[in-house]
This record gives sequence, C-alpha cells and structure tokens, in this order.
Amino acid sequence: VQLQASGGGLVQAGGSLRLSCAASGFTLDSNTIGWFRQAPGKEREAVSCIRRGGDTVYADSVKGRFAIARDIAKNTVDLQMNSLKPEDTAVYYCARGRGSSFRLTCSASNFGSWGQGTLVTVSS
Repeated sequence: VQLQASGGGLVQAGGSLRLSCAASGFTLDSNTIGWFRQAPGKEREAVSCIRRGGDTVYADSVKGRFAIARDIAKNTVDLQMNSLKPEDTAVYYCARGRGSSFRLTCSASNFGSWGQGTLVTVSS
C-alpha cells in the first residue's frame, strides 16, 4: 500500500495548481482519502477529504478555492487549487483513512499510509 503525491511547484498568488495522489496496492474509490498540508513551524492540518461514499470536506480556509475529486480510471485523488494565496505555501500530503467508516472525520489522526509530500510555494 503506497500513496504518492505530485503536482506541486512555484506559482504566483492568484494562480492555480493541480495536485494528484496516486495509489498502488489498493483502489482509491473504496477508501476515504485526505489531503493535508504542513507549513514550516506549523502543525499538519487537514485541507480536504473525500469520503468512501463520495462526500467531500474542506477546511474553511480553502472553501470555494479548492476542489477534491477522484479519477477512477487513473486511480488518483486530485486536488484542484485555485486563487492560491501565500498562506497556502506548505508541503502537501495525501493519506488513506483508517477503517471503513463512511463518516470518517477529516483529521490527521484518522489517517495513515502517508505518501511523500509535494511542495507548493505561492509567491506574493
């Protein structure tokens, strides 16, 4: 079981990036998958999750700007990030939710199988 995040980079404020979380060893659409981020000197925080049943959760700070979605054909969970702000700068990680709940809370303590992160830098 392995997850790999990709798609990070350097972008100006107001720009967009699309992150992708690819899985090996399991199918993403039967799991809750979350995107999290960690900025220097800060704790890891939840950004967005897509639950087993397909419902989505967003942190207040990214609502209306970010969108999470599954690509079943590619077995990925993608995070479209628009209207990026300097405060979005962080290493972004994807992870798999523990257990089989359809109502898993989008919190880092409920997730495992963390992939390597991808760095997003937003310049002002």
